[in-house]
Amino acid sequence: MVPARVELWIGGEAALQAFDTDEASRRRDELAGRARGEGLERLAAWMEADEDAEARRLVAALSLSPHLAAVAERRPGWIDRLFDLDAGERIRRIVADLAAPVPSDASESAEMCRLREAKAEASLLIALRDLFGAADPERTTADLSDLADAAIGRALRFCLGDLHARGQLALPDPADPEAGCGLTVLGMGKLGGRELNYSSDIDLILFFEPEAPAIRDPGESVEMFSRLGRRLVRMIGERTRDGYVFRTDLRLRPDPSAMPLAIPIPAALIYYEGAGRDWERAAMIKARTVAGDRAVGAGFLRDIAPFVWRRYLDFVAIGDIQAMKSKIDRHRGFEGIATAGHNVKLGQGGIREVEFFAQAQQLIAGGRLPALRTRRTDEALQRLAAGGWVASDVAAELTEAYWFLRRVEHAIQMVADEQSHTLPQGREDLLRIARLCNYAETEDFEAALLQRLRRVQARFSALFSEGRTAREDETGVDALLEDEADPAALRWLEQQGYTRPADIGRIVHRWGSGRYRAMRSDAAREQFVAVLPSLLGAFAGGADPDGALLAFDRFLEGLPSGLQFFSLIASNPRLLDLLARIITSSPRLAETIARRPHVFDALLDPAFFSELPTRDLIRERLDAFLADARFFEERLDRLRIFASEQRFLVGVRLLSGALEGEAAGRAFSDLAEAVLHQVLEAVEGEFARAHGRVPGGRIAVLGLGRLGSRELTANSDIDLMLLYDHDAEAEVSDGSRPLPVSTYYARMTQRLISALTSPTAEGVLYEVDFRLRPSGNKGPLATQIGAFRKYQAEAWTWERMALTRSRPVAGEARLCEEIGEAVREAIRSHRADPLLSDDVADMRARLDVQKPPRGALDLKRVPGGLTDLEFIAQWGILTGIVPLDFVGAPTGEALASLRESDRRAEELPAAMREMTRIMQILRLGGDSTFRVADLPGPLADRIAASLDIADRSGIEPQVAHRAAEVRAVFAETIPYRGGASD
Repeated sequence: MVPARVELWIGGEAALQAFDTDEASRRRDELAGRARGEGLERLAAWMEADEDAEARRLVAALSLSPHLAAVAERRPGWIDRLFDLDAGERIRRIVADLAAPVPSDASESAEMCRLREAKAEASLLIALRDLFGAADPERTTADLSDLADAAIGRALRFCLGDLHARGQLALPDPADPEAGCGLTVLGMGKLGGRELNYSSDIDLILFFEPEAPAIRDPGESVEMFSRLGRRLVRMIGERTRDGYVFRTDLRLRPDPSAMPLAIPIPAALIYYEGAGRDWERAAMIKARTVAGDRAVGAGFLRDIAPFVWRRYLDFVAIGDIQAMKSKIDRHRGFEGIATAGHNVKLGQGGIREVEFFAQAQQLIAGGRLPALRTRRTDEALQRLAAGGWVASDVAAELTEAYWFLRRVEHAIQMVADEQSHTLPQGREDLLRIARLCNYAETEDFEAALLQRLRRVQARFSALFSEGRTAREDETGVDALLEDEADPAALRWLEQQGYTRPADIGRIVHRWGSGRYRAMRSDAAREQFVAVLPSLLGAFAGGADPDGALLAFDRFLEGLPSGLQFFSLIASNPRLLDLLARIITSSPRLAETIARRPHVFDALLDPAFFSELPTRDLIRERLDAFLADARFFEERLDRLRIFASEQRFLVGVRLLSGALEGEAAGRAFSDLAEAVLHQVLEAVEGEFARAHGRVPGGRIAVLGLGRLGSRELTANSDIDLMLLYDHDAEAEVSDGSRPLPVSTYYARMTQRLISALTSPTAEGVLYEVDFRLRPSGNKGPLATQIGAFRKYQAEAWTWERMALTRSRPVAGEARLCEEIGEAVREAIRSHRADPLLSDDVADMRARLDVQKPPRGALDLKRVPGGLTDLEFIAQWGILTGIVPLDFVGAPTGEALASLRESDRRAEELPAAMREMTRIMQILRLGGDSTFRVADLPGPLADRIAASLDIADRSGIEPQVAHRAAEVRAVFAETIPYRGGASD
């Protein structure tokens, strides 16, 4: 009789149904007999009694899987052990035992036997937990991956220890052979993602650091580690009487037909940077160090990151991944969705489509968003949803389908321990798979499977066809690329609203002639043809289709390369309307896209319209973007890329109405401040490497003008002053090439200016102006804080006016505080100056004469315009009417404070707000447009909307009205003695 309390510790509540009663009875008798033959009476009696639900589940599992039955019958003690120990705990112990040190007297044959026994027992228990419902597919794949890691690590430690014993390696710590050995083993694919199949190959790549101290003979290192690789593969993959551990594949290494099994890291990096393909980028997403020298592995993955995670959004990757999937379909003959005979990994709607769905979008955006750089497919979908790249319901749907399909995949492989992903054709064999997946009937299983396959296939197809119009739905306008007078195409253009279709036809034909750089490659032309009908339709939607197309023609002529850009808009048709608006209304933004098409990437962020680019957010993203920059020039280039992209982003938000002028000014200024902080830090560090540091040296940058008051526009220069301090006794820097203190800081300032202004392939960071420093161009480039205080004690009124729009924007925190106090003291100490108001008024009068307005929208020069408003605010701070807290604040905030004490200023904040909005939008169009009639129509309409007036005809009257109000307040508030334009 079986004791009542005897039960297996497997767990789970899944109800398994046997394949049939005869098979179940045979498996029960066979296992019970084997148990009795080995003296396991407890197990034998428990099986024969057939009174326990757990026993019936076990018998059902063995009846469904000949492989599991064979393992259990060969080693019934592994089942008997589960009466005393939980299966999950036993799996963990097996993995832990493999991770233990290899005995010094261990033989290769003994280790191979031990590895195979461990794999067989762990695989049996992992399968039972999976079938019983004690482990979900995620836990099953993680357990299999942990087992593989432990097995690879143990075999590698044996091989490394043997090389050390033979004198071929000098391991730093023979007790821990992997540490410092110089060789790293990368797990790829599902092993890298800790998502291993039940009966999977493991994909490995072996890299080594050729200068590792452990290597005794560098000239023999490739051959030595390649021999180790062959031995490792034999120990793990060779099938012996004890079975095998894991089938092992090393073909994912670079150029496997030519490269050795173990590859020096410098050679690998050269290959990836020069010849790496998109499928290798996708493969490297999952790469993980699974054994060997962890430091070497981490260093390699860090160095390979720029290859995998490109700085720009990469929509060519979508086409390449789609091509890979199509090649798989053609090669394997996969067509349609079915159940019998369907490949759940590579077939349509299968696992690979879920993986490609996630990986394509990871490759597109992972360079900009490090959060997307995850190895696991389910985590990638979750993070894509969190970032708004994928709808949350789509991510949840694909994740559920993914794990369902992985469960089916495991069931297929549990039948005979074969690396198969294909469902059987026969109905009886299909029933076996259904019941392994806990479906009693084949029909229920097929319905559930088909539902998931169709969902996946639909989502995958939607991603890879978005923006691509089917041929039968196209308009035929791409025929104009070959024939400028194609009648059907010209009729379509006319129907769309183009008033000169023949001229438009000639322009489109010119695009196909190969004269434009962007259209010269076949790949670029293919993408362009795909998007051309939608592009022409988008331009036709505006008020002036012909003018819009001419503007696009100028844009296209300046575009240096078209493949990435055309791929981007082909994959994101929602961008076409925005592109049309930019090109027709903002030559400045269009010029930015033409010069650097990748800045358009930023518009694809799902949070684009709703997210306000705050100072903290800008700094957080900049830190992430710079994280893997390896040297000074790369850091500067990344700063140029980031600044250009973010300026463009703010400009487009402003153009679209998502942001108004005052918020844009803050965003432009916060961006400049974040960039300056990073540039100053990089320049200071690089300069110190050559010249050391000045004892007690501190530096800070004071921002003035529009940067100081956080009112930068899209094209503003930045006014700067560099100040420093040091120990009183310091005379020279302490580096290998020391410099006198004043020379040190002057040259560092020159380096800073050069870093900001030097043009490179990535553009220019900022144009800078240092003329507001003490003594202007005649004074030293860098100013000591004590000299700054002394100079400001005797400064002119206009210099103190400049200080009212100043604030420290980068540098040592304590020095920034001291500078801020010095500025406030310079202003405070001159409040009683009897000539203060006269000076401000005279200055404005001279500007009226010397710089008259060039049109109604020359807001800086027009009487009552921005200069009047800025002068009033500055005067208010200098006189003490406006508190010193408003030094460095936006002009509108200072005017609002002035209004609290002087009711004459009642309308000034509103005037400042309106003129700021106009100025910010005008700057998107350029620097030389001063009349509404000269503005692009959409830009004029945007200004009217920002002022909340009916149409563009009201802009100039509104400006004139506000200017008259402001000039009247100026004349009444500040003694004004006349001017030519008054």
